[in-house]
Amino acid sequence: MLINRRDWQSVAYLLAQPLLVALLWHVPMHWALTAVVYGLVLFLTLGVGVIHHNHTHRKMWRSKRLNRLTDLWITALQGHPTFVFYPAHIANHHRYHHGPQDVARTYRFGGDTNHLLGYLLHPLQAGWVLYPLFIHWLRQLQQRHAGAFRYCLLQYAIVLLLWGTLALSDAQKMLWLVLLPQLHGLHWLLATNYLQHAHADGHSKLNFARNFEGWVNPLLFNIGLHTAHHRHPRAHWSSLPQLHAHYRHQIHPALNAGPLLAYMGRTYFLSLLHPRWRSRSLMTTGTPHADSV
Repeated sequence: MLINRRDWQSVAYLLAQPLLVALLWHVPMHWALTAVVYGLVLFLTLGVGVIHHNHTHRKMWRSKRLNRLTDLWITALQGHPTFVFYPAHIANHHRYHHGPQDVARTYRFGGDTNHLLGYLLHPLQAGWVLYPLFIHWLRQLQQRHAGAFRYCLLQYAIVLLLWGTLALSDAQKMLWLVLLPQLHGLHWLLATNYLQHAHADGHSKLNFARNFEGWVNPLLFNIGLHTAHHRHPRAHWSSLPQLHAHYRHQIHPALNAGPLLAYMGRTYFLSLLHPRWRSRSLMTTGTPHADSV
């Protein structure tokens, strides 16, 4: 029933994350093993966020019913509705490519920055401007597509029902095993925008995104290959390495940032010790200029 067999990796992540939470909830463990399993849960929250992103762009299943069930499953795992990707990501971010009309563009908040404080604050800043977008989108949906509007409300109901049921069962476990991992995943989901776009050129047709290579891609569904994804948003994530090879030498060299953790280490921490590691903006002004594509 899967459209692309590579999405068995996505299915494995979607099943493994709640199973590990259930294991921690019910089975007493040595503190060291608990730490390892909890670390895996936190990692899988990142994977679920990327799966959410990929499933929005291109559904996993041939069956409409299975796609809807997947939406609801991801909603429960993430602690927020899957519909939010349509107004925030499809209709906004992919439409404007980090340009001046992108409501969550990184240079909207405190200027064109790329440093640790900007990275930590961006999820809060982005959430502040995106949530009114969700409300406006839901109001329009209510007027035009009542069934789709009810489906979005169902997603909110699932989150509240899950939280309420687990909190009544054991509020402390719910906090540590469910809510905090969900907040961790939400932080990364929003902060990834900063990683991929801060100090890129929002006026450019090609140099608007940063790319990461290394283990982040096989582990997290090629999320680091962001230029290729923007240029081909309907392409399956498994095809992004080939597409990335086409664009890699056309974009500014600074936007091929190498491994993600190394980039974060030098940009957000080593830069505090020496100016040579500081990020430098590629932003231009005026109308978008024509890059080679």
